[in-house]
Amino acid sequence: MPGSDALCLHLVKGAAAAAFRMRAPGGAARLECWRCAPRNRRMLRRSIITALVVGSILTAINQGHLIFDQDFHWDLAWRIPLTYCVPFLVASWGA
Repeated sequence: MPGSDALCLHLVKGAAAAAFRMRAPGGAARLECWRCAPRNRRMLRRSIITALVVGSILTAINQGHLIFDQDFHWDLAWRIPLTYCVPFLVASWGA
């Protein structure tokens, strides 16, 4: 790990084994532990936007006929939120 990178509080204390490199708004790198990395605002914003776009497309493809026909089933209550959660988790993990 280069010495010029800023560290999160947990990495300074030595409590975390793995570090994730995140970019700050100014372009500087910051190393964050697995507890701090999911709270990174830039990553969260990008993951939410990705989830909204990809989740909407997948929902329209997979359940569009039920939504447009107004034929709602109770199983849509868990399928549609799950359709948005999967791209969010993938985008967050990939960041």
